[in-house]
Amino acid sequence: MNRRIKATAIAALSSVVAGAALIACDAPVSTAEKAERKTAGKVTGEAEETAEKSLGDEDRDGDHFSGTKKIRVGKHSVNVSCSGDATEDKPLVMLMAGGGDGLDTMAGLQKTLSAKSRVCSYDRLGEGKSDKPNGTQTIDDSAKILTGVLDRLAGDRSVVLAGHSLGGYIAARYAPDHTDRIKGLVLMDATIPALTAGISKAIPESATGMAAELRDQTIAVNEGQNPEKFIIADTKVRSAGKIPVQIIKHESQYAEVPEYGPALEEMWSKGQQQWRALSSRSKLSTAPGTGHYIHVDRPDIAVKAIQRVTAKAA
Repeated sequence: MNRRIKATAIAALSSVVAGAALIACDAPVSTAEKAERKTAGKVTGEAEETAEKSLGDEDRDGDHFSGTKKIRVGKHSVNVSCSGDATEDKPLVMLMAGGGDGLDTMAGLQKTLSAKSRVCSYDRLGEGKSDKPNGTQTIDDSAKILTGVLDRLAGDRSVVLAGHSLGGYIAARYAPDHTDRIKGLVLMDATIPALTAGISKAIPESATGMAAELRDQTIAVNEGQNPEKFIIADTKVRSAGKIPVQIIKHESQYAEVPEYGPALEEMWSKGQQQWRALSSRSKLSTAPGTGHYIHVDRPDIAVKAIQRVTAKAA
């Protein structure tokens, strides 16, 4: 099964990439993709250093560095990247990649946004150059890491979270408990709130071939068989109040599984609608000409959405 099918199938459902069949972590990468990744990596900065400073050493605006380095969050080393003016009193934009993706996949978006905003990204435990998790992770574990990263990089300033796929799912679940700091959300084809139940309904146990593999491996990934060892639990959407929330959905994604494609698209659309309960100021739109990687297929749409939410958050 080729890389495009793998990325389309499993990434669209959970964006956790971890192995064989529909999971693309070890899939072959084309020369063009390698070149693109190499270029993207340079955007985030080539210098890396281990930072041991305590939070007390940072001012209210957070760390002012530009480039990529490692910071300590609890007992873990976390790879982070920041760019843009750190002195202006504007919200920090935190980009959150999908599962199986490192911060380098957000490099192009970060470079563009940093012309007008302070923008950072980070590798969650198990991804990119951050430490591997000690064991299975829940949303609480991931939230503790995100809080530590924001304490260091944002200081006391407000934050807009912009997450793709699994990154969007984590951002959406984090925001309701941190409304003192999170003042805006952009969800780019975020993993839906009840993915396990959804795919179990969309693809029945009687399915065979690629569809059966997609169903079984998505469920396995959700149970923690992914690089982050993260449990992608079905959940009810909780409100984060009146913060601006922009939800962006892909246009077309499931052509490779035509028999169940319509059911999967319906499942995904309903899940995106459910995220609207995050805020009384939420909006949902479909990005024309996009698959699951909206910020790659149509970076212009992603940039405008993040800038619009950041302006409202300010």
